[in-house]
Amino acid sequence: MDINKLEQLLSQPEGFKLDFKEKLQLNTESEKKEFIKDVCAIANTNGGRGYIVFGVKDKSKEIVGVDLEPFNEERIQQIICNRCDPPVPIRVDVINYKQKNVAVITIFKSDQRPHQVRQTGTFYIRRGSTTDIARRHEIANMLQENGLASSEQIICRKVPLRELDDSLLKKHILGNGAIPEENQLILLEGLGIIGRESERSTYHPTMGGLLLFGKCPQDYLPHTGIKIEYNGQGYAITGNILEMLDRSEELIASFFKDSSYPVQSIYDAICNAVVHRDYWDMTREIVVTIDSHKIEISNPGSIWIGGSIKKLMQDQNPPRRNPWLYQRLLLIDQKERFLKYGLGMKRIKKPFINVGRVKIFNFPNKNLFKIVLPGESYFSTPQK
Repeated sequence: MDINKLEQLLSQPEGFKLDFKEKLQLNTESEKKEFIKDVCAIANTNGGRGYIVFGVKDKSKEIVGVDLEPFNEERIQQIICNRCDPPVPIRVDVINYKQKNVAVITIFKSDQRPHQVRQTGTFYIRRGSTTDIARRHEIANMLQENGLASSEQIICRKVPLRELDDSLLKKHILGNGAIPEENQLILLEGLGIIGRESERSTYHPTMGGLLLFGKCPQDYLPHTGIKIEYNGQGYAITGNILEMLDRSEELIASFFKDSSYPVQSIYDAICNAVVHRDYWDMTREIVVTIDSHKIEISNPGSIWIGGSIKKLMQDQNPPRRNPWLYQRLLLIDQKERFLKYGLGMKRIKKPFINVGRVKIFNFPNKNLFKIVLPGESYFSTPQK
C-alpha cells in the first residue's frame, strides 16, 4: 500500500469491496463484533481484495486522520483469529497523507469462504456499501464453490422413489433386467441418483437424480422450471432437464418457423443456463424473453470461482457450478447438446458476427447471469 494506491481507493465510492470509516475502536466486545462483521462481509463477497480505509469520512471523503494506537497488526490478527471461522487473511498499513495518518486494512481474496462470526454463528456479505446477513442460498453457494457442499447431491427427503421415471432409469442406467433388483438401489446410490436417509434407512432421490430422471421435478422443486415469454405471452416449461430442453426447442422453433434466425444460439444459451444455474437459489427460474429487438436468457447464478466474462468467452472448458449434472448430461443426452456446448460462448456468438453484438451480463449482487442476443429484426433490417 502506498500513496498512489490510497489515492486510487479514495477516488472510488464505497462498494462491495471498499469501506470508509473515521476511526477504529476495539475496546469493547460490541466494537470488536462490528469490526469482525465488516471484515467477514468483505471477505465473503465476490471479487478480489477488499479494503477498509480509516481516517476518512465516508460521505465527504474528508481526511480526518486516525489515532494509531488501535492499528497494531498483531492485535488485530488476534481479534480476527478468535472471532472469525476460518480466520480472514489481512494486512495493516499506515500512510501519512496530507499531514495526517490514514490506516488501511487490506482483506485478501479468500479461498476458504464462507467466513463465519463465531460468537453469533452468522455469515455476512456486502450489499452495495452496506454489511448484511447472507441468505441461505448465498451461504450454500460459497460452500459449493469451495467443494464443501453440492446442491446436486442433496437428498430430497419429501420425495418418494416412485417420482423417478423407471423407463428412463432402465434406458440410461439399469438396463432391462441386466442388473438384479436387489443391486439396483446400491447402484443408484453409488451414482448419486438416490440417497439414504440415515435416521430411517429409507431411500429418496437426490436433487440431481430428480432433475435428470424425475417425472416432474417441478412438483417438488418449482424453481427448476423454464419460463419462456414471447410477445407478452408466458409459457411454463416443466419436466426433467432433457424434457425441458426438448420442449423449449420445440416451442421456440414454432416462433421462428418462417424465419432465418439462428435459433441454435438460443438453444445453446438455454443449455448453458441449466448447467450453470444456481439450484440453491429457490427464488426464481430460468427465464427466456423473446421480442423482435432482443432475446434474453437469464438464470440465477452469477459467474463464480474467480471467473470473469472475458475468461468465460475464451475458455472452452470453464469451471462448472454443477459438474455432476454436466457429466451425466454428456452421457445420457442422445442429441449430444452438451458435447457441442464444449465450444463455449464462441458458438453462441458466431451467427451474429455481422449482425449485432451478443451481450453478456454478470450481476454478482443479484446472483444473476444473462445473455442478450440480437432480435429477429436485425436479420430483416439491412445493417449499416
